[in-house]
Amino acid sequence: MTHFGIDLPRLALSASALCLVACSAPADTVIPETAPAESGDVTTPTAAAEAGPAPNAQTSNTQDTERNMTLNGLSGLFHDVGPDAPVVLIVPGSGPTDRDGNNPMGVNSDMYRMIADGLALEGVSSLRVDKRGMFASSAAGNPNTVTAALYAQDYRDWSSFLRQETGRECIFLMGHSEGALMVSAATLGTDGVCGLVLAAAPGRPLGDILRDQFAANPANAPIMEDAMRAIGTLEGGERVDVSAMHPALQAIFDPSVQDFLISTLALDPVALVSDANVPVLVLQGDRDLQVSVEDARRLEAAGAELVMIEGSNHLLKDAPVDRAGNLATYADPSLPLSNGVVEAVAAFVKG
Repeated sequence: MTHFGIDLPRLALSASALCLVACSAPADTVIPETAPAESGDVTTPTAAAEAGPAPNAQTSNTQDTERNMTLNGLSGLFHDVGPDAPVVLIVPGSGPTDRDGNNPMGVNSDMYRMIADGLALEGVSSLRVDKRGMFASSAAGNPNTVTAALYAQDYRDWSSFLRQETGRECIFLMGHSEGALMVSAATLGTDGVCGLVLAAAPGRPLGDILRDQFAANPANAPIMEDAMRAIGTLEGGERVDVSAMHPALQAIFDPSVQDFLISTLALDPVALVSDANVPVLVLQGDRDLQVSVEDARRLEAAGAELVMIEGSNHLLKDAPVDRAGNLATYADPSLPLSNGVVEAVAAFVKG
């Protein structure tokens, strides 16, 4: 595993920027930081992925209520509560985050497992998946050679496969943080999606968010010019030469993930929600350090239903007001989800 170091006292990126740039750093890197980095991924379209589900898609039973599912090298855990239950596909956020909501960058939350377990008690089935090239989905390919389009195709394929397996006419797609962008993109140009659940979802293009986060801390002044130039170049669809950049920026804009960054920077979350032809639910905690209430309001203005979770953070768990205490919750899997999270999702998918 390759490691790179960012001296945060000198570079002083904000916690939210770290979470966003952690998703763009190569999947096998670890960012030492004062705040846990949240997870995210990369994808390059391939003919096989764009062709749809492979004929060798299969399932294998593991226990009474949960079973592993595999599809084109991808893997997920299906929590089945019965033939009449609605089904939700749960997609992780940025970086190397697994299907339970944990990653090696300091996040140990089990939030996706808790969501799945809570939905099961509400009579809702779910499939939570590992992203392409990561964890149980490692056979699907290199996690760094991905694009937003390839991720979106993966989730279309999962949706199609779930409809075939369960006999449902449509599937709900739920994405957390960066995963919300990917499921929003997956909805366009496809049938069989009942609705979208966007949890802690960005409401602005990634480039705007990164600019604000770099600018928010005066300690970033020495790297601002290079960072702003890199963002602008990638937004223009061109690759960036990082050889003369600060080591931290070399990691953030690593050449291996620039295709992913280019494709993700091109996504407009508000436009995706506006163009969605299905109902959209947005869940937003008012103590989220990564995504602001303003972001959620933007999505609401685009047509989404917004449910605010009072006292909840980016992981949809209760957190104190102070920053250090909020971040400490990221490493405590014993903390339950905030009240209202599961209930809001269940009410939405059950109509």
